[in-house]
Amino acid sequence: MNSILALKLFLVPSLIYAVTLAGRRWGPGVAGWLSAFPVVAGPILLAIALEQGADFAATAAEGTLMAVLAIIVFSLAYAWASGRWNVARAMPFALAAWALAVAGLQSVRPALPLAVLLVVTALCIAPRLFPALQAEHAEPSQPAGGKRFGGDLPWRMLAGAVLVMSVSAAAAGLGPRLSGFLAMFPVMGTVLVGFTHVQSGRNSAVQLLRGTMLGYFAFAAFCLAVALLLRAQPVPLSFGAAFVFALTIQLLAKAASSKRRAT
Repeated sequence: MNSILALKLFLVPSLIYAVTLAGRRWGPGVAGWLSAFPVVAGPILLAIALEQGADFAATAAEGTLMAVLAIIVFSLAYAWASGRWNVARAMPFALAAWALAVAGLQSVRPALPLAVLLVVTALCIAPRLFPALQAEHAEPSQPAGGKRFGGDLPWRMLAGAVLVMSVSAAAAGLGPRLSGFLAMFPVMGTVLVGFTHVQSGRNSAVQLLRGTMLGYFAFAAFCLAVALLLRAQPVPLSFGAAFVFALTIQLLAKAASSKRRAT
């Protein structure tokens, strides 16, 4: 097994495992915050850089940055649709909204600074657009460390691996910009939100999605750093620096949010 295939098969499922455990320990808001970190798009962009070259991946990262706008559309669409429909209907609706957003954004090619401004503005506004949480009369039971949790976790990880393999395989023949958009396919959203809604109810799913909005600031920072660094630095150094930059933004955003809630 080559290293790129191993990256696709094992890294993302392992990260889904870690985020799922974090959600069980600290709640869906924290799980959403963690899942917005580039745990899926990062490995996909790295695989693209190793397979297609640094310039290709740098352009793809610019597309991935713009695709944050599409993932905001996905999150809001699911949050509102889940108030009327179950997972089986709300998820296809949200994915269709994501696809329409990607189709529209494909025709827009702003300069990188303007793209960053658009994404940051959208992330500041998006949390206010989520629906209010509603009383849920029959909340599914969640036995701590129970059989149900242990039974579904392998399915979450398998779903993540299948989605990443599918997206990265399709991306190779679609050009760098569309490859970048596909790297932002809502893998974590589809897997984590769907399972969370089924097991813990709509409120938990909406909390998870709202939590991702805070995490996407770090995601945007990661994409910006990759887009800039790959054209001048080796791949390992570029992704390492981008990860550190994103982690710094992630921690600063979390600290700022905690301070704001405390006042």
